[in-house]
Amino acid sequence: MTEARAVLVINAFWPMVKAGFLYSIPLAVVSFICGILIALGVALVRVVPLSGWVHRLLFALVKFYVSAIRGTPMLVQLMVVFYGLPSIGITLDPLPTAVIGFSLNIGAYASETIRAAILSVPKGQWEAGFSIGMTYMQTFRRIIMPQAFRVAVPPLSNTFISLFKDTSLASVVTITELFRVAQQIANASYDFLPVYIEAGIVYWVFCFFLFVMQAKLEKRLDRHVAK
Repeated sequence: MTEARAVLVINAFWPMVKAGFLYSIPLAVVSFICGILIALGVALVRVVPLSGWVHRLLFALVKFYVSAIRGTPMLVQLMVVFYGLPSIGITLDPLPTAVIGFSLNIGAYASETIRAAILSVPKGQWEAGFSIGMTYMQTFRRIIMPQAFRVAVPPLSNTFISLFKDTSLASVVTITELFRVAQQIANASYDFLPVYIEAGIVYWVFCFFLFVMQAKLEKRLDRHVAK
C-alpha cells in the first residue's frame, strides 16, 4: 500500500465509525423496535381464530401487507416513500423516511418469525391454560408468549444484524450513515477500493459485537430450559 493510500485509510476510519454510532446503529435500533411492534400486531391478527367481519378484514389487510413487503426490494420501498410520496403531497425528511421504510420491512418479516414461534408452542399449553380458567389472552400472555419469545430470539437477532447492514441503503435517501461517509471519502479521493474495503471491515467489526451480544442473550434464555 502506498503512503497516500495509508493516509487515506487512516483518515477515513474515524468518520466511518462515528457515522456508525451516530446514524447506523440508532437507525437500526429505532427501526427494529418499531418493526417488532408492527410484527407483533400482525402476528396476533394472524394467529387469533377468525371471528367477525372486522377481524376477517384485518386478516386480509395484514396478509396483503406481508405479501407486498416481502415481494418487493427494500430499496424500492425506500424510493417510493422518499421520492414517490411527494408527488401526492406527502413529503418526509430523510430520517423519518428511513425509519418508516425499515420498520415496515422488518414488521413484515418479523411477523412471520413471531407467528411461527407462537405456533411452535404445543397445543397442550393452550389447553392447560383454558383448563384452569384462563381466557384466550391470559393464556397467550402468561403461558404462550414467554415460550414463543425464547424461540423467536435467535431469528429476530439475525434480523436485527441484517437490518444494521441494510442501513447502508439509507444513503439513497441522503442520510449520512456509515456507507454514505465511505462514498463521500471515496468520491473525493477517486481511490475507491481501499475505502470500500475499509467500510466492509468496519461493518464486520460492528456485526461481530452484535454476534457476541446475540450469543450471550441466547445463552441466558437457555438457562432454564431442560436439556
